[in-house]
Amino acid sequence: MLIAKPGKHEYRRRLPHLQGDDAPVFVTFRTWARLLLPESLRDLVLKHCLPDHGTKMLAHAVVVMPEHVHLLFTPLRDSGGDPFTLIEIMQCLKGASAHTINRFMQRSGPVWEEESFDHVVRSYATLDQKVEYIRQNPVRRRLVSRPEEYRWLWVNDRLL
Repeated sequence: MLIAKPGKHEYRRRLPHLQGDDAPVFVTFRTWARLLLPESLRDLVLKHCLPDHGTKMLAHAVVVMPEHVHLLFTPLRDSGGDPFTLIEIMQCLKGASAHTINRFMQRSGPVWEEESFDHVVRSYATLDQKVEYIRQNPVRRRLVSRPEEYRWLWVNDRLL
């Protein structure tokens, strides 16, 4: 079954970014210069990934790794019926989390790489595969032996 319809939302930096109307998007973004996030900052980043859940996006799964984040979500629509764009969701999330991280670390400058890697999820089977990829990321990196042991993993319980 196909989820994604060709969307009108596109922007380009170094990489093209496409967004299908009402289609889930899988996004990966990395820390600037491979900055390692200590545990306390991973807590903060996870909190910053979820405040728009239910307002601007429907979050499906999030994992905050020491130097990158995977996020799977479906953009919701605003009061005028237009979908929130990928760029406005990501700018809000990355900007707010960078501000908090810099304040916490008493530093300034970039926290996240400017470019995010994203793609539209085109089927329910692929959506399930991406959720499982996110769940297994800490296991593949040998940070834990089971996904449930990793405290910076969040999966929408309605998907289980």
